[in-house]
Amino acid sequence: MQRALAEVLLLAVPAGVLGSWIVLRRLAFFAHAVGTVTFPGLVVAGPWGIAPQLTALAAALGFGAAQERLGRGGRLAPDAATGLLLVAALAVGVVLASDVYESGAGVDSLLFGTLIGLRASDLWFTAAVAAGALALDAALRRSWLAAGFEPASARSLGLRTARSDRLLLVGIAAAAVVALSAVGALLVAVILVVPAATVRLVCTRLAPLQLGATALAAAEGVIALWWADRLNVGPGPAMAVLGGAVFAAVALWTARAGGEVPA
Repeated sequence: MQRALAEVLLLAVPAGVLGSWIVLRRLAFFAHAVGTVTFPGLVVAGPWGIAPQLTALAAALGFGAAQERLGRGGRLAPDAATGLLLVAALAVGVVLASDVYESGAGVDSLLFGTLIGLRASDLWFTAAVAAGALALDAALRRSWLAAGFEPASARSLGLRTARSDRLLLVGIAAAAVVALSAVGALLVAVILVVPAATVRLVCTRLAPLQLGATALAAAEGVIALWWADRLNVGPGPAMAVLGGAVFAAVALWTARAGGEVPA
C-alpha cells in the first residue's frame, strides 16, 4: 500500500503536466491507444524474461512510428490510422495471451493493472518519467503552444515544431507505459486524460490547468486507493469510476452555472 500510494502521487506529475497538453492538443484518443497497444508487449514480457516496461515501451514507440508512417501524405487521417493500429494490437495481444502463451487469468492484471503488487523498480521508472515530463515541458512549452495554436507563427519564429511534437508523443508514450502498473492497458486515459479534462472545464490558462490537474490526479488516486482497499475492488477500475463521477459532476455544475465550457 505504501508503494501504491507513492506510485499514484508520482503519476500525478505526468498526469498534470502532459495530461494538460493531451487535452489542449486533442491527443486523448492517441493517449488511450498508446496505452492499449502495449498489451501484446505485456503478454510476451513474462515468457521472454524481459521487464514489462521495456516491452511496453517498445510497443508504444512502434505504434507511434507506424501511425506517423500511415498518416504521412494525408491519404489516411490520423484518427483512422490510430483506430486501425489499436484494433490490430488488441487482436495480436488476445491471440498471444490465449493461444500462444496461455496467460489465463493474468490477462486481467495486464488489462486493469496491479497497483498493489508494485516493486521498487516500478517507482523508479515512474519517478524518471515524472522528471522527464517536467523537463520536456520546461524546454518545449513555447514550441508546443505555437505548434498547437499558431503553426504559421511557429514557422516564422524558426521553431522546429515537428521535432518537438515527436518528443511530446514520446513523452505521452512513456507516461502511458508507467501508468500501466496502476490502471492496466485499457484504462491509461483515466490517469492521463480525465483529470486534465475535468480541470479544463473550469480553467482556461495553462499554468493553473497543469497545477489543478496534478492536484486532482493525486487526490483521485489516493481516494481511489483507499476506496479499493475498503471495498476489495481493483484500484484501476476504482480510479475510473471516481474520475468519471468527478468529471460528470463538474460538467453538470458548469452547465447549471451557465458558464461557457472551453472547447
